[in-house]
Amino acid sequence: MQRYDTARKVSILGIFGNLFLLIIKFLVAFVSHSQAMIADAFNSAGDIFSSILTFVGNKIASRPRDLKHNLGYGKAEYIYSIFIAISMIYISLNLFYVSFKSFFVSSNYHFSIYLIIVCIITIITKLALYIYTKKVGKKYNNLLILSNAIDHKNDCLLTCGNLIASICAMKNIFWVDSLIGVVISSWILYSALKIFIEAYKILMDRSIDEETKEKVIEIVKKHPEVLKVNHVNSTPIGYQFQVNLTIFVDGNMSTFESHEIANNIEKELTKLDIISLAVIHVNPMNIKK
Repeated sequence: MQRYDTARKVSILGIFGNLFLLIIKFLVAFVSHSQAMIADAFNSAGDIFSSILTFVGNKIASRPRDLKHNLGYGKAEYIYSIFIAISMIYISLNLFYVSFKSFFVSSNYHFSIYLIIVCIITIITKLALYIYTKKVGKKYNNLLILSNAIDHKNDCLLTCGNLIASICAMKNIFWVDSLIGVVISSWILYSALKIFIEAYKILMDRSIDEETKEKVIEIVKKHPEVLKVNHVNSTPIGYQFQVNLTIFVDGNMSTFESHEIANNIEKELTKLDIISLAVIHVNPMNIKK
């Protein structure tokens, strides 16, 4: 599928882009002992790990349904998202401890003009990745790609903070470096918790939102033969859902006619991007004449 091929290309681009940033950040962080740059470098390392897991998870999720997995492999995206979130939490807590400790312990911080250069390169690179991934994500309505776009945008903002810390260091204001390190690590933790919660909701079989549910009922009720609709429920299949519901029709209607109505409704429902499969049970209703 083109959707999964696009996600694969975006993840590969993210891996190489963040690998480049990781190398230059760690080199400058090693020379300057900047807590903010160290935190930013670990953030890039986390982004690489996330892109690799995204690549693997996307590859598994793209497999078609089979006898062993009747609903497909879509939830692999969210299982790997849990792994990403846990790794990010671990990294953020360690970085927070080191950055906060530097407030009270003398630092070996040495200002370097390369700190500013690396920040500018990072901002430009991440901004380009953000524009590209957002454009592709909107084109294919791919939530995974759009999430990566948001991550690139957040990295731009975080590196802007790092740039401020570097400029302050030029004026011998070194405590800002520790502060930015704390802010970046806190932001990584916040982002990790958001990913974890979202993945947890899907893996716990979260239902479709009320707006989509209303659309489903509206489509069903457009068929005049349907006298009543009941038991509308859903099961997440990766980024999409399987919808199950019961419709009531005239009991005098032939089995063929009633099931033809159900088939037509199922086709209409699967035209919604968020619905992968619709299963409709038909019940006869006694109509008094």
